Amino acid sequence: MGRLAVLLFLLGMLGALAERCEMPEVDSKLVEMLGQHLLPWMEQLSQEKLNPSIYVGLRLSSLQAKGKEALYLHSLKLHYQQSLLGSASSDGDDNSNFQAKPSMGQLALYLLALRANCEFVGGHKGDRLVSQLKRFLEDEKRAIGHDHKGHPHTSYYQYGLAILALCVHQKRVHDSVVGKLLHAVEHDHPLHQGHLSVDTVAMAGLAFTCLKRSNLNPEQRERITLAIRTVRENVLRAQTPEGYFGNIYSTPLALQLLMTSSVSRVGLGTACHKARAALLARLQDGTFQNALMISQLLPALNHKSYVDLISPDCLATRAMLEPATETHLQTQVPEYIRVMLKVSSVLPPYKHSIPVPAGSSLEDVLKKAQELGPFTYETQASLSGPYLISVMGKKVGKREFWQLLQAPDTPLLQGIADYRPKDGETIELRLVSW
Repeated sequence: MGRLAVLLFLLGMLGALAERCEMPEVDSKLVEMLGQHLLPWMEQLSQEKLNPSIYVGLRLSSLQAKGKEALYLHSLKLHYQQSLLGSASSDGDDNSNFQAKPSMGQLALYLLALRANCEFVGGHKGDRLVSQLKRFLEDEKRAIGHDHKGHPHTSYYQYGLAILALCVHQKRVHDSVVGKLLHAVEHDHPLHQGHLSVDTVAMAGLAFTCLKRSNLNPEQRERITLAIRTVRENVLRAQTPEGYFGNIYSTPLALQLLMTSSVSRVGLGTACHKARAALLARLQDGTFQNALMISQLLPALNHKSYVDLISPDCLATRAMLEPATETHLQTQVPEYIRVMLKVSSVLPPYKHSIPVPAGSSLEDVLKKAQELGPFTYETQASLSGPYLISVMGKKVGKREFWQLLQAPDTPLLQGIADYRPKDGETIELRLVSW
């Protein structure tokens, strides 16, 4: 009995030391400033600019945007219903159907947006949305292969996002589809250039958490529980000395995942507090400008995650979001800087100094370089902004992308629309495989 008493005492002490991922309240002014960045995006209702993630982020935040939210959701519904009708005639087993609009990730985020408004997909149109998303997943499953040696057409991030979107609508996917994502996590497949992709494993963890809570795949429950634990530990191990999980832009999704942890863990609270401090420092210096990143951060600051869309609280009180007041600055001639643009993946290699106004984005630099010649480039729209698909006539192939580097070898964490080079900086565009 003596030994048993000591063991129980030690277990009790361990439980007392265990922590949860709980973030103290954030200054409402900082959160409001973050939310104000989304308002201009909500006024862009053209099809190529619509982003369901913006709506989801606001609905899970402590902020609301009056009638803009309703108008934005209405625009989303019109766009996705028309897209679905437009792609219906191309349904089939060939790869052209896979490229049909909307993409798997876009469609998944749209389903999350519907659920954020406390809607379940239903009826003829809703059933077609669900069927389309399930077809995407089946295509991805076939691409991965029965031996797991293949790769998804898109990414494991979108794969997890699609499973999550179906799950919050209580739509079951086959065990074999879930099994592909489980196998990927169990064997460390969600990698990007040899390093753990924190946002990918976090999205997989959110999908698994939803499946566990909804019990949609009971035969996989034990593997799902173990996978959640694996994902959580991988995310915690990826924390940097600065406090980020992976990097600053993967930290919001990581926090969403850690907040859903149903089991306390020693050190979890400390890790989350450190991440919060790192994020607040970057919030104050205006680092977060990208709409997709903001929409992932706002729920975390409100102690919410995408898993909360299983039972969203559509009556929660949210503060009214007003546009930022404009500050009147004196008109002055813009200061010019020079950015060295380098492309070594083409023959002959390209290297030129490009003059642009101070504060220009990397996209502005590319536009100016194209105007000056002989540089050329093409982009494709995505929910996180435009990304390069061709440089100097060289298009990306299968499992290739144009990497943005700050010379000599520092990868940029932002896209071309968000990154703002400094005077004298050298930026290299490098075609790499993954």
